[in-house]
Amino acid sequence: MVPKKFSTLKEETITDNMEELLAVLPPDIKEWLKGFSNLEDLLEVILDYGREVEARFPDSTVIWTERGKVTYEDIEWVVSRIGAFGKDNRAGINGTLHRISAIRNRDGKIIGLTLRVGRAVYGTIDIIRDVIETGKNILLLGRPGVGKTTKLREVARVLADEFHKRVIVVDTSNEIAGDGDVPHPAIGRARRMQVPSPELQHAVMIEAVENHMPEVIVIDEIGTEQEAYAARTIAERGVQLIATAHGNTLENLLLNPTLSDLVGGVQVVTLSDEESKRRGTQKTIMERKAPPTFDIVIEIMDMNKLAIHHDVAKTVDDMLKGIPPRPEIRMRNPEGKIEVLQTAEESAPPSPLSTRPKRIFPYGVSRNKLEKALRDFHLPALITKNIKEADLILTLAAHQRKGRLGNGEKLGIPIYTVKSNTYSQIASKLKQIFQEEEMEAEEKALRETEQAIAHVLATGEPVELSPQNSYIRHLQHQLAQAYGLRSESSGVEPYRRVRIWKED
Repeated sequence: MVPKKFSTLKEETITDNMEELLAVLPPDIKEWLKGFSNLEDLLEVILDYGREVEARFPDSTVIWTERGKVTYEDIEWVVSRIGAFGKDNRAGINGTLHRISAIRNRDGKIIGLTLRVGRAVYGTIDIIRDVIETGKNILLLGRPGVGKTTKLREVARVLADEFHKRVIVVDTSNEIAGDGDVPHPAIGRARRMQVPSPELQHAVMIEAVENHMPEVIVIDEIGTEQEAYAARTIAERGVQLIATAHGNTLENLLLNPTLSDLVGGVQVVTLSDEESKRRGTQKTIMERKAPPTFDIVIEIMDMNKLAIHHDVAKTVDDMLKGIPPRPEIRMRNPEGKIEVLQTAEESAPPSPLSTRPKRIFPYGVSRNKLEKALRDFHLPALITKNIKEADLILTLAAHQRKGRLGNGEKLGIPIYTVKSNTYSQIASKLKQIFQEEEMEAEEKALRETEQAIAHVLATGEPVELSPQNSYIRHLQHQLAQAYGLRSESSGVEPYRRVRIWKED
């Protein structure tokens, strides 16, 4: 589709407090770094005892071979000029966003330092400003270094300063608001609660709600079951929650048993015969367990491109039915404009269960109407003129009654009938045919999975299942997880399959 213009980004400004970082380094290392013309792009400085100094940039690493090895005195020079290290071996520089992480030997002595440059970037959330303004709970996902924390920091500032909301930042390891008792100006008037150690983050989240009456809570990196539970508790109290979590995509999160509750969770449900018949599904199905904690999920693909799932509940429900997610995709072009590359309203077709299209032989049925129905519903089928090549025959009920398809019956080809030669009748019959085949394939695959699980639990021996498409493999992984077993996919399409085993 042709990208459409969305809006104009405000000009970005960057504050990196580079002088403060250079000031804690030994003088010769400071001067060496100041000689780089691209110092504003510096990511990290590495000081490892007995090795050369490294300066890391986005596209390269420079090693200072002429200086000689890093000494204990070099490391102590830095340690004596920064804040205290916490239990997570992280420290900071007062009034900045820089982060210093320590590597220790077995005796606890620091033998390595990673000095990571922290930058406050203003003007990065215009691309999602309208989403933030909804007041809904929002979860940001993306790989490390893609800008999740940077956006989270500015979200806190905008909501506090421009929307005058009571915002509290729960700051583990001082990632969001920097080191020291005074938060970095990048979070504006938002208040900051520091977390003494990572394992207490969930307790500080609850404390923030109970003691300080926030309207918005901002959290970086929800990563444990306790934190996921605390997030749900906060959301149920009517406080807007904006956070990041471990995982790159909504699908990754759904497959993570620890964090899947953030998007509603998944449960295996066995229906009664009557209920499965009423729903038109197999007896064992996957369903969303609860309302999602987060209403909206934003996948940050890179600094200038992201995907937005505006209705997480519906997206998860669709995914469990085999319908791939179709998020809104926005990007910032080189001219600084925001464009919508894909709208969320366009729904994606269900995943086909076979890579080989079905061949349909129409007898007395309008070919044009049949072709239109196949296109409209994205069904994996072709029309053939040769009855011997057909996988199924579609005809009028009147022709079937008159016995005009004797050859098809002799060949053992399934025959389906429609009452009249109308588009609605043809489309309805096609949907019925393909839904029945999907149900049969799913039911067979899940029966095989259940038998494999029983075998693994009884014998401890791993089992490799038959090749399946991505949707059925997704169900098989979920079923294995429900029984506490491990699973992985291997092979290449269309022979990719799931292997299940019991952890020692």
